Amino acid sequence: MTDGYDSAFLATAVPIPGPAGEVRDLAYPRFSVLLDPARRLAAVTGVNIDGALLRDLPRVGDWRLDPRIPAEEQTGPEVYSRNDLDRGHLVRRRDPGWGETADAQEAMEATFFYPNAAPQAAGFNQSKELWLGLEDHVLAYAETTDQRLSVFTAPVLDDDDPEYRGIRIPLRFWKIAAWHGPTGLRAAGFVLDQTELVDTRDGLLAHPPLGAFRTFQVPVADIAGITGVDLGPLPASDVLQDQNLQSGGWRSLGSAEDVIL
Repeated sequence: MTDGYDSAFLATAVPIPGPAGEVRDLAYPRFSVLLDPARRLAAVTGVNIDGALLRDLPRVGDWRLDPRIPAEEQTGPEVYSRNDLDRGHLVRRRDPGWGETADAQEAMEATFFYPNAAPQAAGFNQSKELWLGLEDHVLAYAETTDQRLSVFTAPVLDDDDPEYRGIRIPLRFWKIAAWHGPTGLRAAGFVLDQTELVDTRDGLLAHPPLGAFRTFQVPVADIAGITGVDLGPLPASDVLQDQNLQSGGWRSLGSAEDVIL
């Protein structure tokens, strides 16, 4: 079952964002990864979530390379060994895990392919916890029609990202949640910044934490600006436009209550 991201999942069609450069289009159950073969990391991921049918299943799955593409185009286990880097899920394990039990389990296990991972600093704080729970927060929002979301997540692939073991470690990640509300398509954009936690100067990444993760709600158009990704109808559907906050810069988030939907 490798149907991939469905652009017709919401009442308003939302195509998966399109990176400017060459990508490998990898379909998995209910999600897709557009992998940048030069950076060996995802340029975009897109997943469909049916919140009304989500399953709470045991964590099952081992990280593995995707045999459909060359190993040298993937960031594999050698990057994550003997250091303070985690394999950060881009599409969360739980997000595609809905519907019939067997289908949900297969979809969850598919999130453990390396194209769906990106290096994140080890450690945890309130801001990272918020980042990991953003989909759940949006699903709980009262205006989310039929509890359906399409979520796009990826690292910001910046040319200035620090080099480490043959790759460049992304310092920021972006996420956009989209849903169909009473007035039509709605979208909210977020950025996670791990700049203060990544230090590759000695090539080991084994330092005590230098700072903290920081999570921001940002104008969706800003995500297009920093990534070069074509976001289609999403910038025009940004919830921040209703709040006249588009020109107000990035909003630092301390808790879920700070999120504007």
